[in-house]
Amino acid sequence: MDDDRPDVLLTGLLFYDLVLTGLGRPPTPGEEIWTRGMGCGPGGIANLAVAASRLGLRTSLATVFGDDFYGAHCQEVIAGLEGVDLSLSRVADGWPTPVTVSLAYGQDRALVTHGQEPPYSQDTLMGDPPEARTALVHLEAEPRAWLAKAAANGTLIYADVGWDPTQEWSRDLLDQLALCHAFLPNEAEAMAYTRTDSAVAALGTLSELVPVAVVTRGGDGALAVDQITGEYAQVPALGVDVLDATGAGDVFGASFVAASLGGWPLQERLRFAVLAAGLSVTRPGGALAAPGWYGVDRWWRSLTDPELKRAYGFLAERLPADPGPPVAYAPVTPPVPRH
Repeated sequence: MDDDRPDVLLTGLLFYDLVLTGLGRPPTPGEEIWTRGMGCGPGGIANLAVAASRLGLRTSLATVFGDDFYGAHCQEVIAGLEGVDLSLSRVADGWPTPVTVSLAYGQDRALVTHGQEPPYSQDTLMGDPPEARTALVHLEAEPRAWLAKAAANGTLIYADVGWDPTQEWSRDLLDQLALCHAFLPNEAEAMAYTRTDSAVAALGTLSELVPVAVVTRGGDGALAVDQITGEYAQVPALGVDVLDATGAGDVFGASFVAASLGGWPLQERLRFAVLAAGLSVTRPGGALAAPGWYGVDRWWRSLTDPELKRAYGFLAERLPADPGPPVAYAPVTPPVPRH
């Protein structure tokens, strides 16, 4: 029987990202630094939406676009070029699309954002959320009403969480894991919320709260436990030169969901997510850095390292026969507005 539900349901704040790369160091007040690279395009929740859509997942996004050039351009890219369903999204009159300038240097970046609180909340956008196979959500201190509704209608919730600027790391947030199928925090977040001193210990605590627990470790890879299948996996990161880490965690999450929907073993799910995230950091700009099947297929076919060839041998059977056309990476200059 055909399943016409969205594969992935998303909601969150969208940004227009301008990413400057190639900085040897951050600028100081009164100083001008010339960079060697620049990319621009949709960011924020668009990172997840584009990454999922490029892996062939039917993706539905509920977000707010400003009635300005940046909002119109992001809509054109996300829906027109990337095929994401925006029927749950809204355009807000007189509200500016948030714009973020990302200064990427080393393996990190500094962000400066201009924006205002959106006029529509996540719960307003979602209402009674449509049935979907999965939802990728960002847990916040204040639970969103739509999340419980989605879980109740059978949607599998894959959640992550952000840095707590208050440094309180309230364990109350972990109560929301009762609604979740999977939780994918990074190492620092996982240890802080679980009051543990290692990624392994944090994973152990989280595995008691959610069926699938994943802890990402950046340059040290990732580890995970699937209590449903009884699997444990730990994989190293892909050895790449990091150009821009913006959106890498989102690419990881979308790729993990894609592999999970395919019914892959945990080791393969984790390796695939680490690979996709690793490929994304070699390109500037969050959403448009996602490699999709095309980028993964190209990497696999060009691979000569025998150790990696063995580790990723499962791709020979997992890659689609047609990986699709080349993906559109972030342009180096903003498009010219149409008049």
